[in-house]
Amino acid sequence: MKITRLELMHVRPRWVFLKVHTDTDIVGLGEPSLEGRAQTVARAVRELEPMLIGQDPRRIEHLWQRMYRQTFYRGGPVLSSAISGVEHALWDILGKSLGVPVHQLLGGRVRDRIRMYGWIKGGQTGDYINNFIHHVEQKQFTAYKFSPVEACRMLETPAEMDKAVQMMARIRESAGPEIDIAIDMHGRTTPALSRRLAQKLEPYDPLFMEEPVLPGDTAALKELSRVTSIPLATGERLYTRWDFQDVIQQRAVAVVQPDLSHAGGIAEVRRIAAMAESRNIALAPHCPLGPIALAACLQVDATTPNFLCQEHVTLGKGYLTQPFVVEDGYIPVPTGPGLGIALDDDALQDKVFAGDWQTPTFELPDGSITEW
Repeated sequence: MKITRLELMHVRPRWVFLKVHTDTDIVGLGEPSLEGRAQTVARAVRELEPMLIGQDPRRIEHLWQRMYRQTFYRGGPVLSSAISGVEHALWDILGKSLGVPVHQLLGGRVRDRIRMYGWIKGGQTGDYINNFIHHVEQKQFTAYKFSPVEACRMLETPAEMDKAVQMMARIRESAGPEIDIAIDMHGRTTPALSRRLAQKLEPYDPLFMEEPVLPGDTAALKELSRVTSIPLATGERLYTRWDFQDVIQQRAVAVVQPDLSHAGGIAEVRRIAAMAESRNIALAPHCPLGPIALAACLQVDATTPNFLCQEHVTLGKGYLTQPFVVEDGYIPVPTGPGLGIALDDDALQDKVFAGDWQTPTFELPDGSITEW
């Protein structure tokens, strides 16, 4: 079997879908998405194409090493995302060629179903509580996540901090003690501000506090973990096992969150998960992306003993011929060959676009730019 061509398409709202064609009837699906840099990543995939055409797609590790090391410059969001999407498709091809799901090739499932968590939509000016109550009444999920902060200065007033705390208090009151609530700081808060907010949010028992500081600041994470009982999480902007090595070895967080479309793909995230397992750190893959990325996540989740819960923004309706179904907060482990999905090409026609989605701009009252 040999790779014959790569087909890319930009799909709304902000994703890149990849089809890796072979000289058989097998086509592999991948998602080399990178929010706000989709066109750049698509070009990076094209630059990998000469390394792939004519190669046996089943030599996944060999091709991964070739893509990662042969270009001399390695790592980072763009190059790692390009490799990740190709790698998804190679696993999909291998599973389809053998008639088994990818998780079977990774050693087999360690669980029967995968816990999902939902997003509570809204902003500080939005209607978080009514959105949340609507979700809770549907009893679709047993865990949720929301961002209690938007544009932040390096240090905030008591009034601004109180907004975040009151939001958490109202959500916890509506949820009760049976539902987990995680909070996403999105790297918007400095170590000093996160420390103050963590102390105020502790009484409401967050499941975890995500990106309380900018990624890569392991020292700040470790210092914060010493002064709060809230489990800390990070990883959506770390790439490959080498970026995760320090934060895992130092036990700076309780949860790692590699993104399978950014961190190197299925096998690389499984390695990161194993590194985390050796330090009793949980895995909760980042995935505010499309259904192919989610399908890849589910394969890793199924095989990972230290898996905690799975993020998502779509179950594939309008993208997949058979969208995923959540039952009592869980998705059954997929059993189809490869990634276990098929694209609904007819439904995708009106979602294809130029890929020119841009990240929002957040400004402070003085006109300066702050974190998204």
